[in-house]
Amino acid sequence: MSAVHPEFKLRMRITQGEQVAIGPGKIALLEALDQAGSITAAAKALGMSYRRAWLLIDELNHALREPAVTTAAGGAQGGGSVLTDSGRALVALYRQIEARAQAHCADDIRTLTKMLAD
Repeated sequence: MSAVHPEFKLRMRITQGEQVAIGPGKIALLEALDQAGSITAAAKALGMSYRRAWLLIDELNHALREPAVTTAAGGAQGGGSVLTDSGRALVALYRQIEARAQAHCADDIRTLTKMLAD
């Protein structure tokens, strides 16, 4: 029987009081929105409701000095949402911090995983 090697990922959350202002779910939503071009499509790609996705984006936009997402109202051409320059910078910085932390803590994470039962 071979041992299962767990995979660890550091998941950063930035809180404001009790609320998660920036976290892995919101960043994944921004990335999905950037690819899909709409909140509806991004929510569907992540398996969440449109309402949940909209609320997360609204929460994030209110937590930031500049909004991460701008939204165009629907109509004959349909609506859509796009990441702002600030939103793109937020995603890039979050992923950079995450990668640096993971690399910096690799030895400690290996030590920690050795403490787990097989």
